Amino acid sequence: MTFRSALTAPWSLRRRLVLAILALLLVVSAIVGAVSVLALHQSLTMRLDDQVRQSLGFAERNGSGLAIGGDGPSRRVGTVSYLSDTASGAVQGIYIGENGEPTALTAAQNKILAGVTPAPDGTPGPQPVVTVDLGGSLGQFRVAADHVRFTPTGDAGVLAVGQSLSEVNATTGSLLLIFVIITLLALVAAGIATTIIVRLALRPLDRVAETAARVAELPLDKGEVALAERVPEKDTDPCTEVGKVGDALNRMLGHVEDALVSREQSENKVRKFVADASHELRTPLASIRGYSELTRRSGLELHPDIQRSLGRIESESIRMGSLVEDLLLLARLDEGRELVLGDVDLLPIVVDAVGDAAVAGPDHVWNLADLPEEPVVVVGDGGRLHQVIANILANARTHTPEGTTVDVALTVEEGAAVVTIRDDGPGIPDELQPVMFERFARGDSSRSRATGSTGLGLAIVAAVVDGHGGSVEVASAPGDTRFTVRLPLRAR
Repeated sequence: MTFRSALTAPWSLRRRLVLAILALLLVVSAIVGAVSVLALHQSLTMRLDDQVRQSLGFAERNGSGLAIGGDGPSRRVGTVSYLSDTASGAVQGIYIGENGEPTALTAAQNKILAGVTPAPDGTPGPQPVVTVDLGGSLGQFRVAADHVRFTPTGDAGVLAVGQSLSEVNATTGSLLLIFVIITLLALVAAGIATTIIVRLALRPLDRVAETAARVAELPLDKGEVALAERVPEKDTDPCTEVGKVGDALNRMLGHVEDALVSREQSENKVRKFVADASHELRTPLASIRGYSELTRRSGLELHPDIQRSLGRIESESIRMGSLVEDLLLLARLDEGRELVLGDVDLLPIVVDAVGDAAVAGPDHVWNLADLPEEPVVVVGDGGRLHQVIANILANARTHTPEGTTVDVALTVEEGAAVVTIRDDGPGIPDELQPVMFERFARGDSSRSRATGSTGLGLAIVAAVVDGHGGSVEVASAPGDTRFTVRLPLRAR
């Protein structure tokens, strides 16, 4: 699976829960970190503003010249001072470097500081502090300005004092980096812990799913059904979400088990009825056939219509007897009472069945191909296996036109004997192929037939092969219809 297909594939509940919790933790951490960093930056900036105002007030009280060249708060490292003479227009700006020595500001930097104007005289409150960027290696400063009456020339002017924001920015940057590192570590730890917690929390749901999967693998379509699978009692507490699902599944399985038991009882009744009815019908049908044949052969002079009627009675009793025998055989196969198992060589069975088919259908072409030289021995009922091959060959003879070629092959493949019967007839309709091994399934007019069909021949084939632990398949297209019977070989 590619990375793109993994992203577009449906996500499991476990993955969605883990990612949702991590996303929520990331959002909360980002909000807390942002608020903390902004609050710290604001606090440090306000403290720096107080220092700037203290430096400005000290310079005003002790003379403006002191602000530029003397000692005091305005001589702190990282301080800028700017003084302009209103009358002469002279300006002077210095920056106190790391070594404590003043450095003259450039004309561009003085111009930037000249843009910091003090509040008008008489304005209540302290002077406003603004952020300016002096560029170069100096960076940003918090600067406040005020009118002064004593300049080096003795005239009034404007004094501006500022403190560098580098320490504030460095402190908040360090705090931001710490938050990022701690958040990443917390996300990793939370991801591991959340995965474990979610896995433990969803373990009951996994047990419910495993129960449903085991039920889905049970052969519920036929035979006796023992639906003993249930969700464990500890996972059926209706006070929890998973418990509600487990309790609902158990109740549903109980209803399904009741329905399957009812179905099995109904099927057993039908099988018993069919078996009993078939058994009881054999005697009267044999009597009808015998009396009609006896009357026809008695030598009495009978009207032609009576002769024809007796012939019809005899033929229909034969057909009805065949149907009753097939029904009785299927009923006994359903009960598992009909097969007599032993070592059986399939080679003579296939040869005999093809020979019988050639006699019954001389208008078809019958070929034996790919016959092995060694015996092909399986454990089975020889008579019923002969009936399997004969029924498939009879199906090919009945539902294909004259001149159709039927090829029969016997091979050994992967521990199984494989009998393949192929004809080049018109094929089986697509809608009939899925149901043709069911009872009373009949072909339509696209496969013309010369005689009637009970619709039980292939059902008997499927039942007998299934009783031998094998399989039968059909694949059909116009000009190529192929039946494949697989039977497990006898273990050496």
